[in-house]
Amino acid sequence: MAASIIDGKEIAKKKKLEIADQVQELKNQGVTPGLAVILVGDNQASRTYVNSKQKTARELGMHNVLIEYPVSITEQELLAKIDELNRDEDIHGILVQLPLPDHINEKNLIEAISPEKDVDGFHPINIGRMMTGQDAFLPCTPYGVMVMMKEIEINLAGKHVVVVGRSNIVGKPAGQLFLNENATVTYCHSRTKDLQEHTKQADVVIAAVGKAGLITADHIKPGAVVIDVGMNRDDQGKLCGDVAYDEVKEKAGYITPVPGGVGPMTIAMLMFNTMKSAKNHLNRLQNSNL
Repeated sequence: MAASIIDGKEIAKKKKLEIADQVQELKNQGVTPGLAVILVGDNQASRTYVNSKQKTARELGMHNVLIEYPVSITEQELLAKIDELNRDEDIHGILVQLPLPDHINEKNLIEAISPEKDVDGFHPINIGRMMTGQDAFLPCTPYGVMVMMKEIEINLAGKHVVVVGRSNIVGKPAGQLFLNENATVTYCHSRTKDLQEHTKQADVVIAAVGKAGLITADHIKPGAVVIDVGMNRDDQGKLCGDVAYDEVKEKAGYITPVPGGVGPMTIAMLMFNTMKSAKNHLNRLQNSNL
């Protein structure tokens, strides 16, 4: 029996309706959530992502600012702009679109963003809070995956989750969020011996390595949940994930498509984090006036 499709577009649409209501509530109290996106250079994929983020922010009634720079900009100039945005009370979320040119240290920029405006959830303080189960801005893609899991109402306690990939943006934080839900987590990566041996034991497989068709039907056990975070192009230039979708969907219990799976959730959770930051800002204002 074919897998049930986890429709990221539909789940994201539902989430965005909730966010829009909360944005309106904040506006009624005099605070409009504001998102600033910094784009360096003219990488077409980056520009597409940024346009999508801006379009969504507008649809939800948020204030959004796009700051564009040529590839020649210096790291110091970027750090100065981040410092300015940190002090701007109309901006509640700051996002630096990755990747950056080689002469700019990505780590320095991420750490320069105020943890209170780090809506990407990449700052070491937010990562530390997430690791210790405290309230934090969670990285948007893993957060979106967790919202999807809640949507299909799977109790993760005691489930075996195998995360294929160990990036700081997806793999590592995804595993931690599943651990926070009392799942047993195994990380696999390029040095893992016999990947199939690990993934075939999994109740949930998260594929996040950026290698088209890596996970086949032979990698999963019948009825497993398969979440495909990969975003690749096949030989015909068509978007595809890390999972050989057509064959895996005949064996999995649930599966996410590419496109239309995790991608829309990532943007929805970025908007959620921006709204949450604005709400935190309003709470600080109200508390300071007590």
